[in-house]
Amino acid sequence: MSNRRISDTEFRMNRRTAVRIGGAGLLGGLTLPRLLELQSTAAAPQPAKAKSCIFFMLEGGPSHIDMWDLKPGAPAEIRGPYQPISTAVAGTQIGELLPMTAGIVDKFTILRSHSHADNAHQTGRHWVLTGYPPSFADGQAQGMPFNALYPSIGSIVARELGQRGAVPPYVEMPNPLGPGGPGFYGAKYAPFTIDNDPVQADFKVRDLTTTSEVDGDRYERRKQLLQDAEALGASDDATGPAKQMTDFYEQAMTLVSSPEASRAFDLSVESDEMRERYGYTSIGQCALLGRRLVEADCRFVGITHGSWDTHVDNFTSHEKTLVPPTDRALTTLLTDLDDRGLLDETLVVVMGEMGRTPRINKDAGRDHWSMCQSVILAGGGIKRGAVIGASDETASYPTTQPYGIHDLLQTLFYLMGVDANKIHHTPLGRPVPIVSGGHRIDEVLA
Repeated sequence: MSNRRISDTEFRMNRRTAVRIGGAGLLGGLTLPRLLELQSTAAAPQPAKAKSCIFFMLEGGPSHIDMWDLKPGAPAEIRGPYQPISTAVAGTQIGELLPMTAGIVDKFTILRSHSHADNAHQTGRHWVLTGYPPSFADGQAQGMPFNALYPSIGSIVARELGQRGAVPPYVEMPNPLGPGGPGFYGAKYAPFTIDNDPVQADFKVRDLTTTSEVDGDRYERRKQLLQDAEALGASDDATGPAKQMTDFYEQAMTLVSSPEASRAFDLSVESDEMRERYGYTSIGQCALLGRRLVEADCRFVGITHGSWDTHVDNFTSHEKTLVPPTDRALTTLLTDLDDRGLLDETLVVVMGEMGRTPRINKDAGRDHWSMCQSVILAGGGIKRGAVIGASDETASYPTTQPYGIHDLLQTLFYLMGVDANKIHHTPLGRPVPIVSGGHRIDEVLA
């Protein structure tokens, strides 16, 4: 896999494009005037339109030109083998690889003009999930990895909105989101990582039950012993690893003692018919579990699915292994949420850290391309049946207002009732806004 930067020839970024993307907040740093502006404009957030968010990270970067933004008039070396098909919304077309999704285009918005300038996987994913570049002096001073200092979307939601049910406020599956941790917020706002694939026959979620050797009385004695130890001074004033362990113990004990949490994570109570509707695939069963978690009042569910990094044989990968399960999972999730009256209060986001190159390479693959990608947005205050933005004749660059990562984050937090201009301080006292720059994308709002 290549993590190289886009060459000047590939970019062909004219001055106008650079200025427009800079205006989206991706090229500027946090200056003192900007910080003062954020402090002066910070206000109580608007009432939330979304109570929960299910965020799909299609790791590696799905091919927007083969799925959401086809260019049938482009040369063969760009357009690829797929044809656009009609959808439930007159005049809107998407790729033939998404026949099920085509039938529910009236439930979501396609944002075709998302654009940013980081063309690598880890750093691009860090931008998307945190809104910050993966480097920070405070992180080095605290001995933290380059990608571990800034809090991710899920941790921000957990801190700002708190827990509202039996399940943790931030759950990720079937693997960690990468740079999706709490950063300087600390372990209290870390995700509950399932770290097991719900499609597996032996799927089980850790921390939901005690071991067979620990009966109820023994569990209560252990809990009392921990409380006694904390009363001696190991809790309220604890910092660093001691404080983190206290937070982890509290989270684990809450889960172990909660029948509601155990039931929320239990896919076996779903009918075989429902599980088949979502698809017996990783993304399908994760989507079903995501629906169960938002029903149980989870604030943020992060789902990873990959790998979409199709440098070689892009078309076989998309056609045979990647798109079909995604098509089924997305269609079923949005329909299921809507049928249950949950879609209007559940924000659903589907994206990768980048798109793919319009030009097909010598290995029948498409390479990294961050300058234009499509993002799917649904529920929680998002328009239904809309297409926002457009790209040029090769899906290389937006021809309408480009929207960057900061703009997207400003929008997501607005819909969830989080003040994106709020400032928190690192342990070393550095002020860090939740989002530094960007503007809400009003075009996507219902």
